[in-house]
Amino acid sequence: MAQSRRSTVVPRQDSRGTDIFRNDSGDCVIRSDLGCYLQTPDFLEKGSNITIRRLHPACQGGDHYVASRENPDIYILKGDSYRVVQDLSTDRGAQIFQLHPRCRGGDHYGRLRWAFFIIFQGRGVIRRVDDLSTAGGETDLVLPPEYCKGLYYFGIDQYLTIIKLDEKWGVQFFLYGDERFQFLDSYFSIHPNVLNFFPGGLACTQGASTAGWECIKTLHNTSDSTITWSDKVVRKVGYTKQQMSSIEHSWSISADMSLGIGDLTKLITQLQFSLNTEYGGRSVRTEQEDWNEAQDEEESLQVPLDPQKSLYIWQYHLGIGQKPVLFCRDMQFTKEDIPPDHIPLPPVL
Repeated sequence: MAQSRRSTVVPRQDSRGTDIFRNDSGDCVIRSDLGCYLQTPDFLEKGSNITIRRLHPACQGGDHYVASRENPDIYILKGDSYRVVQDLSTDRGAQIFQLHPRCRGGDHYGRLRWAFFIIFQGRGVIRRVDDLSTAGGETDLVLPPEYCKGLYYFGIDQYLTIIKLDEKWGVQFFLYGDERFQFLDSYFSIHPNVLNFFPGGLACTQGASTAGWECIKTLHNTSDSTITWSDKVVRKVGYTKQQMSSIEHSWSISADMSLGIGDLTKLITQLQFSLNTEYGGRSVRTEQEDWNEAQDEEESLQVPLDPQKSLYIWQYHLGIGQKPVLFCRDMQFTKEDIPPDHIPLPPVL
């Protein structure tokens, strides 16, 4: 039997504003779409002492985020310019510079100690420069084909670090060193506490999104005449917050965040459903659904039933892995014990 493909996180080029770097504060995962970033001083593979901090409005919307342990500066690249700050939460020390034309158009950016690298992934080229505004010290090297399949690239000291999907072991990061980018036989798993914060990460730790219709009531008319059935149907509507609460336990929310921990998890879950199936999503929008804590609701119904016929009442719900997460408002009726064949949620355009 062929092995099924492992779930993976969304690559950086398909998730604008998501990036990663390691500086003297530890590892940072940027989620500009969430307006915040994850910081862990104990590194990706350990996943402890995690703090979620807000991104200052001026630091949001970057195309790339770059930093290293050798320098306190954090570089935010956007279009043909970049912003240099010392703190993403406060925008402290902000300065703006123009990107040199030879430093534009890269798929990934990072730092190896004091040098910057720019990866042109489709061309298999890695460019090193000393300065992004002058392209001083520019050197182009061929990136081996097996290194061109990375999801994210960043620097750890002198090592080029690549996050990629291993079909057997899931999402891993690998270290490569020296001028020929030799593999150092060093590879690490990303801790689930950190992986949950990546776009698509829930599919890697909790399982791919599920969806479907559940029959919540069956009506039968065993008589030989038409009857009118009149009664109340009880259904659960809303978000089962407790099903997702486990991903919150390892996170500490900074006081400067406007979102509470439960609200952040809810937003991450909403975005997971909006992803396509390749990343464990359902390609649907759920913002208009009831995201309050799920509760039982009663609805009065009055429907005609033909002689010797049945009626099936269905409700649509979404889940993460095997956990039901969102019970939707939509109900449908069928005359056969076959669920409706349409999706009641609007697609992601």
